Amino acid sequence: MRYEPYEYQLFTKDFIVNNPEAGIFLDMGMGKTSTTLTAIQELMFDYFSVDRVLVIAPLEPAKNTWPAEIEKWDHLKDLRYSLVLGSAAKRTAALNADADIYIINRENVVWLVNYYKKAWPFDMVVVDELSSFKSSKAARFRALKRVRPYIKRIVGLTGTPSPKGLIDLWAQAYLLDGGKALGRTITVYRNQYFVPDKRNALTIFSWKPKEGAEQEIYDRLRGLCISLDSADYLNLPERRYIRHEFDLSPASKKVYDTLEKDMLLPFASGDIDAPTAAALRSKLLQLSGGAVYDEFGNVRVFHDEKLKVLDTLIEEANGRPVLVFYGYKHERDRILKRYPEAVSVKEDGAVQRWNAGEIPILLAHPASAGHGLNLQTGGHIIIWFGPTDNLEYYLQANKRLHRPGQKHTVLIHHILTRGTWDIPVMDSNLLPKEEQQTALLEAVKVRIKAVGAREGVGE
Repeated sequence: MRYEPYEYQLFTKDFIVNNPEAGIFLDMGMGKTSTTLTAIQELMFDYFSVDRVLVIAPLEPAKNTWPAEIEKWDHLKDLRYSLVLGSAAKRTAALNADADIYIINRENVVWLVNYYKKAWPFDMVVVDELSSFKSSKAARFRALKRVRPYIKRIVGLTGTPSPKGLIDLWAQAYLLDGGKALGRTITVYRNQYFVPDKRNALTIFSWKPKEGAEQEIYDRLRGLCISLDSADYLNLPERRYIRHEFDLSPASKKVYDTLEKDMLLPFASGDIDAPTAAALRSKLLQLSGGAVYDEFGNVRVFHDEKLKVLDTLIEEANGRPVLVFYGYKHERDRILKRYPEAVSVKEDGAVQRWNAGEIPILLAHPASAGHGLNLQTGGHIIIWFGPTDNLEYYLQANKRLHRPGQKHTVLIHHILTRGTWDIPVMDSNLLPKEEQQTALLEAVKVRIKAVGAREGVGE
């Protein structure tokens, strides 16, 4: 695909190219990944400034987002990547592969540092979600700190570097510049810019900035970091649709394929009508999300992999409220179990609390939240746990945040499981209703034929 960057992306790319130490504080959905990869491509092939690049990211972005962005854009076709994921043996093999970019999940940073020790081979490191290194006591921070002297170029990416306060900035800034901006130790930083806040006798639980400290901290970070807000650069109000496609694990995919076969094979030798196709579609959509109602109305859970992608998106939101649309009650219940702080839009006072900024995760079914609700003052991030094949619900649900009074670009994220019914439903849900029904019906027929051929039925 041809890459046509926004002006702010060109500015950000140049900042990375021209600054060996770069903190990039971009909002979700503003193209941090593609912008950084473009800078890497220039540094590697135009300026010959770097040889081996390490990308440290949360697991799902490491596995899916970074590889997908490299493969998506025409100008990045020369970049070779290796995924340092899985077992220790697989990670070791990936490190020995011939590549330009090595992508590892942050949970394995300690392992990686211990593996190389002083023979650290990466002259450029990109930390995706730098804010996950905000604790100076965390093992991952301490490990990366050990090899920081061997890193010639470093880029830190995040949407919100200090979601819980300015105290979070020190560790992140230290990884970028070794302590030049905010001091070489957290103690020096605290003593210079903070005073004790909540405490019990000699135990200090929290710190608050001294008068004027906030502006002084920002001044010291100027030149090291750039912060770009979507509201300033994307001609708001605008909607941005962001797909997060991922593959099921082999074990989960085997379960999906088996259940799909059991559902579809009875129809392999004959035609299928629209109501039957709709029922099958519903079952397979549920299964894509990890659970399904059986013939007795009980919920059977098969995997939680889509929930893991949801984990990543909520973490990347860095405390900003998210509106999550689900398709089935068991999806709502599983999300509520995983996130006790989540609130259903049907709860009394939920809309008012959301708009007052009191609810971090609001759960809604598109049928119940598709009309009449004004939610735009409570947030600007939507996550579709799974796609809907109801065009009206889809359009109206997205308008709950994208309406007059919204001050930020509305970011609409879709979690989609490859090789399942998610993809054809998503690809057809923006079609007019009549075309959509025809397309989905035909897709069911095609899938039935494919399963039948695979099993030798109807030969």
